[in-house]
Amino acid sequence: MNLNSRWGRLTRSPAFNGYALISPTALYALLLLAAPLATVIYLSFMGDGTGVHQVIHQFQLCNYVGDCNSYRTTDGTLAVAEGYKGAWSDPLYQALMLRSLGVSFLVTLATVVLAFPVAYFVSFFVAPNKKSLWLFLITIPFWTSYLVRVFLWKVILGYNGVVNSGLLSLGIISEPLTWINVNIGAIVVTLAHAYAPFAILPIFVSLEKIDRSLLEAGSDLGESALMTFWRVTLPLAMPGVVGAVLIVFIPTVGDYVTPDIIGGGKLPLIANVIQKQMLAIDNMPLGSAVAVSAMLIVGSVAGLFVLANRRFLKVKK
Repeated sequence: MNLNSRWGRLTRSPAFNGYALISPTALYALLLLAAPLATVIYLSFMGDGTGVHQVIHQFQLCNYVGDCNSYRTTDGTLAVAEGYKGAWSDPLYQALMLRSLGVSFLVTLATVVLAFPVAYFVSFFVAPNKKSLWLFLITIPFWTSYLVRVFLWKVILGYNGVVNSGLLSLGIISEPLTWINVNIGAIVVTLAHAYAPFAILPIFVSLEKIDRSLLEAGSDLGESALMTFWRVTLPLAMPGVVGAVLIVFIPTVGDYVTPDIIGGGKLPLIANVIQKQMLAIDNMPLGSAVAVSAMLIVGSVAGLFVLANRRFLKVKK
């Protein structure tokens, strides 16, 4: 009876009910997120075999630092691959990582700067009964496949695309522009359009939480509309801005579809290298090492950004 009574009190406790509520989600995350991540980390310390998807289960650091023994099977024996470079020692990976961070930074900057006015307009100038309609319109791009949207931008910015055809028909240019496609700018524009709703929504939520009486107080104290926005609105909306930056920055570093299609394969990013190592070259350990390295770098950059803006993220009691 004592054990049953304790079990009864435990099952009726709020903590138990909370854990029971999140347990399906936690189990789902553990199986479909944590397990693959652990597998990638494990593979990054293994050797690459000569067979298809063959991995030599022997711990080594070559996939990270290079300049050491990379084991490959040769008739059942282990041989050393000469000139093996790892994710941290190959200048190519370093250059592509810097390019990926630069592209992601530009995409994030363009997306957030363009998303804030949209979110501000919907929050402050749209009637309350029509805000849901505007949010509905903002999410319309999600109705189509991401791949389709990327191909549409390829058509728009292509050599014989909509932009060039329109300018030629108007007589503004005499020959198609080449600098609007197959470059970093085209990749940035495509990614900024694709991730715009991800930036608008969190900023809108933060703006909606702002007490309008604070803005009225600033106006009553003689502050201009611009200074009220700078001193009151923007600081209070920063949690949404920080969330938008993270939501856009992190996935764009790992995007490989847009650089491959819009960049024509001539402007690869770090994700394209990972995809090539995993599938085309069939070197899963090295591809895993590059993926883990990119994840650590992106996580560090995101963590530093959050720390730099922690004063805006404090929960007010």
